[in-house]
Amino acid sequence: MANQHNQTVLQELERVTQARQVRHSLLVSSLSVVIPVYNAEASLPLLLERLDAVLTDLAQSYEVIFVNDGSRDQSAKVLDEAVGVYGWIRVVHLMRNFGQHNALLCGIRRARGEFIVTIDDDLQNPPEEIPKLLSTLAEGYDVVYGFPEQESHGFLRNLASRITKMSLQQAMGVETASRISSFRAFRAKLADAFQEYRGAFVSIDVLLSWGTTRFAAIPVPNPPRVFGASNYSVGKLLVHAMNMMTGFSTVPLRVASLAGFTFSLFGFLTLTYVVGRYLIVGHSVPGFPFLASMISILAGTQLFALGIIGEYLGRMHFRLMDRPSYAIRSVEGFDRPATTSGRGTGG
Repeated sequence: MANQHNQTVLQELERVTQARQVRHSLLVSSLSVVIPVYNAEASLPLLLERLDAVLTDLAQSYEVIFVNDGSRDQSAKVLDEAVGVYGWIRVVHLMRNFGQHNALLCGIRRARGEFIVTIDDDLQNPPEEIPKLLSTLAEGYDVVYGFPEQESHGFLRNLASRITKMSLQQAMGVETASRISSFRAFRAKLADAFQEYRGAFVSIDVLLSWGTTRFAAIPVPNPPRVFGASNYSVGKLLVHAMNMMTGFSTVPLRVASLAGFTFSLFGFLTLTYVVGRYLIVGHSVPGFPFLASMISILAGTQLFALGIIGEYLGRMHFRLMDRPSYAIRSVEGFDRPATTSGRGTGG
C-alpha cells in the first residue's frame, strides 16, 4: 500500500510539473486583453474571476482593458468597483455607444502589452482558451483567431454571420477571413498600421489586414450564452456587412459596373431582335408587357447602381466630416503599472 501511495504521489507531482512547464512555455513578456463592454453587468463578475485565474501564470506582466461602450445597465459601476479589487484592470468609459469595433480600437490604442488579445464580455469566448491562441501565435503568425467549433445561434443568425464573413473576406483579401471571430490574439506592432485611422466605420479585422497577411485560425469551444441576448441581430449583421463592403472594398462598384454592362448588352440584343423581326416579319414585337418589363429591368439596374454609388458618397461625406471613431468620458487604472505574473490581485 505504501509503494502504491508513493507511486500515486509521484505521478501527481509529475503531472503538476508538466502542467507548469506547459504554462511557462506559453509565457509572453507582456500581454494586454481588450474587452468591449455593453450591458454586461451580469457576466462581468464571473468573467473577472476567470481572467484572474488564467492570467496569473500566462504573462510576465499583463493588464485587462475594459471599454465601457455606453452601457445602459450597471456595468460602469461594476467595473469601477473592480478597479479597486484587481490591480490589472484598466477601464475606459465612452461618451455613448459607438459600436464593438470602435470600442476595440479605443482599447487597442491604449494597450501597453507586446501581445494583445480581444474577447467578448458574454463568456462565449472562454478566457481559458487564451493560451492556445498565444501558443499558435508563437509559431510565426501575426494574428490568430479562435473560431467556434460549433455555432450556437439560429439559422438566420448564422446565415447573416456567414454573409458578413464573406464581405470581410473580400475586404481583407485573406483566406482566414471565413473563420474570423471576436476572439483574437495579435502582435501589438500591427496597431502601427492603423494608428492614424479616424473613420467612423471601423473593422478591426480589416485594419489588421493592413499590416500583415500572416493569419491563422484555430477551433475553440463556444458555450451557449448564459446571460442576456446577443447585441448583434440579423439586421445589424447585414448592415455591418454592407459597411464592410462599401467602407473597405470596391467590390460593390465592380458589381454595379458588371450589372450595367450585362443589361446594356441585354438591351442591345433586344434591340437587335426587335429590328430584325421588323425587317423579316414586317411588324414589331407586340404587347405592352414586353415593353413594361424591359423598362422595369433597366430602371431597376440604374437605381441599383445609383444606390451603390450613393453608399460610397455617404462614406466620403462622413470622412470629410471627420467624425471621430470614439469619444472618451473617463479612464480608470491607467496610472498603475502592469501586474507582474504571480500577483493576480491587489489594490
